[in-house]
Amino acid sequence: MNLMVVFSERYSKMMFGAVILSGLMLSWLFFSHQLLTGDQTQMLYKGYLGAYEGVWLSYGNAASAVGNVPGSLSAWLIGGPLLLWDSPYAPMVLLLAMRLVGFLLFDAVIRQVFDDRVRLLFLVLCWLNPWFQYESLLYNPSYLFLFSAMHCWSAWHMRERASFWHMIVHLLAIGMAMQLHYSWPLLAVMSTYLFWRRILKVSWSGVVVATLLIGASLIPYAMEVMSNSHITQNVDPEARQRYIGWGLVHVYPVLKSVLYWLRYGSWLFASKLVNDTQFIWLAGHEYLQMAAVWLWRVVIYGVGSATVLLAAKANWQLWRELKPRLLRSDRAPVDGESWLGLYALAAVLAVLVSAALSPIIFNYWHLMLIFPYALFPILLLLVRWSRRYPQWVGKGLLAATLFCTAVNLIAACDSTKFSYQADYKTQVLEYLQEMKLQPKQ
Repeated sequence: MNLMVVFSERYSKMMFGAVILSGLMLSWLFFSHQLLTGDQTQMLYKGYLGAYEGVWLSYGNAASAVGNVPGSLSAWLIGGPLLLWDSPYAPMVLLLAMRLVGFLLFDAVIRQVFDDRVRLLFLVLCWLNPWFQYESLLYNPSYLFLFSAMHCWSAWHMRERASFWHMIVHLLAIGMAMQLHYSWPLLAVMSTYLFWRRILKVSWSGVVVATLLIGASLIPYAMEVMSNSHITQNVDPEARQRYIGWGLVHVYPVLKSVLYWLRYGSWLFASKLVNDTQFIWLAGHEYLQMAAVWLWRVVIYGVGSATVLLAAKANWQLWRELKPRLLRSDRAPVDGESWLGLYALAAVLAVLVSAALSPIIFNYWHLMLIFPYALFPILLLLVRWSRRYPQWVGKGLLAATLFCTAVNLIAACDSTKFSYQADYKTQVLEYLQEMKLQPKQ
């Protein structure tokens, strides 16, 4: 019996490592074939300007309806690696490492609640998920996964007692997300609810230190705003007509955001991944190409529709089970599965509040910060099913792995943001020549 347990543990570790490696390879494929657009060039310009000319801009990318995000973090995420290795691939290596660390932080939470089979399940659901892999490109939402993980991991460690260091990590996750994307209030709303619900124990000394660190990092931005207020505004006249609470007034933005939450927990992927796939390598065979395009769409939208219903079922079931425990008056002990469920429902609350207050209609990349949390309800549902039907676990994992891998391979070679004909390094070098950014001799 002991030998069987040892074999099972070794097999699980081998499978875990193999899937991690597969995900890294898929991410690198995406990175290498990304098509550079304005979002990436904004990041590249700030990074290379800092690395080559020593000018570190104190603000990040321009946002949809407001000004540039505050802080110089985006410049350092690109320029920092370039100081160590002057190659277009240097920032990609850092981003890949950040996303890997982020997943390992999530895994550190999952392994304390479930066994190795469920760790493998979450690995496939998250690490190989085309929602996740499709964000393997150099633009600001791609970096948010690490901060999502830091927030969840630190909150998990503060569910029963306060911790100075975990509190700093928790607030730095929000502060660093703020310097990359205006979706950071999602994390702030979640933390507020968890604290109110008494399943996040606060270290006030940690709050003070983290606030000072975040504030100090924003001093250059504050000084820049005093001399250049344009970075806090959007030049688009229509965008200036928007206001805080616009989403609540128009209702549709809130409903759309809830739908994205359900889609993140399913395989109903973004249209950019699906609709623009034309199988252009089959261009010489018109009927075969047309058949491939329509088969692709039928399969993706068929599987997507079925799984979004499954995600809706998972969320509804989670809501029914935890509804009596949402208020702080509930003093019963919170086990690991219940905590993950409450954390997911806190994310739903954050989506509703943020969408209601937002001056824009969210697209899928605006909410990527909470993508991994949307997997918790479906994970909890599948765990229950696996206990009831253990004989299907292996087959289900294999099918999910093959499906996700196939979708990723096709999307990395032929979709809106990626093409097998594109070469990342060549595009970056051409952009640097165009902008006349060259290293000092």
